[in-house]
Amino acid sequence: MHKTEEFYLNMGPQHPSTHGVLKLILKMDGEQVVEVTPEIGFLHRSLEKIAENRTYHQYIPYTDRLDYVTSMTSNFVYVTAVEKLAGIAVPRRAELLRIIMAELNRIASHLLWLGALSLEAGATTPFLYTFRERELILDLFEMTCGARLTYNYMRIGGVSQDIPPEFRDRAKEFLKYFRPCIKEYEDLLINNVIFQNRTRGVGVLPLKEAVAYGATGPNLRASGLRWDLRRDRPYSLYPELEFDIPVRQSGDTMDRVLVRVEEMRQSASIVEQALDRLEKGEVRTPGINMKLRPPEGDVFMRTESPRGEIACFIRSDGSPKPYRLKFRTPSFSHVGLLPWLLKGMLIADLVVVAGSLDIVLPETDR
Repeated sequence: MHKTEEFYLNMGPQHPSTHGVLKLILKMDGEQVVEVTPEIGFLHRSLEKIAENRTYHQYIPYTDRLDYVTSMTSNFVYVTAVEKLAGIAVPRRAELLRIIMAELNRIASHLLWLGALSLEAGATTPFLYTFRERELILDLFEMTCGARLTYNYMRIGGVSQDIPPEFRDRAKEFLKYFRPCIKEYEDLLINNVIFQNRTRGVGVLPLKEAVAYGATGPNLRASGLRWDLRRDRPYSLYPELEFDIPVRQSGDTMDRVLVRVEEMRQSASIVEQALDRLEKGEVRTPGINMKLRPPEGDVFMRTESPRGEIACFIRSDGSPKPYRLKFRTPSFSHVGLLPWLLKGMLIADLVVVAGSLDIVLPETDR
């Protein structure tokens, strides 16, 4: 019998397939992974502690840095939490603009993820295709708020400014162009037998383990649970909009891909409905003091980001600054899945399976 010697391999923290500065300490037996130990903290910037020394308005740009791939949804959960704490009503037009931006950002996030995953599976062309469409979304963001990555667009009581007059037509043109592109991704990647062999039956996450480890979002829905805060714990104006919640059953890497691809279709539908409902009106509640002093008390608000449930807890002592602030981010829970999910697989599969979880490290370290 051939004897092998186990050895340790450091994957990261500077590694393209760890989706940020994540270090995976791998105990290997040849090419097989015996044990995985994630090591986080290389990107820690004390975002939650900084909140204690900023006013509620001053802290909004910091939420952009929580998850730079989808800054709009990080803005969304924070300002909604403050509004809930302070009892602030948001104008209808502002709510619709928030939904439009959040769902466009969801599409952009999924496009970046799908392109990166294709690279990790050995396919270069889909990466170029997905970034081609993502650039068009960033153009829409830039014409709205002047930024392409960290937007600082949402405000307590609404949004920073209205969309330019040409935004609606440009957005509808993008949606008309984008829908056939999804079919293109499916033909190019999902129907490719090599990609199928790399993903089907690989990295299976059963529903029981997904719930136990706190998985949310597409990773949970790919394991069979139809749970989406936009529908099950509705916020903003989502109850007015028609959309489906994509669900798969096997919980493997392919199902996580299929859920996110279908989510892009649903988000495109949501954006179109919200654009059609836009009416003239205020985009921000007037009269909100820049040194807002919410009443003493606690608030907990959660919303649906592209990676799963993102939640914000704020404790107010009645001053213009939060006494305590804490985020619950989906990537943190999904990093915790890695030791269980990756154990026993080949290192080539590890790269694809870890990528399929869509982890972003800034919201893991905070």
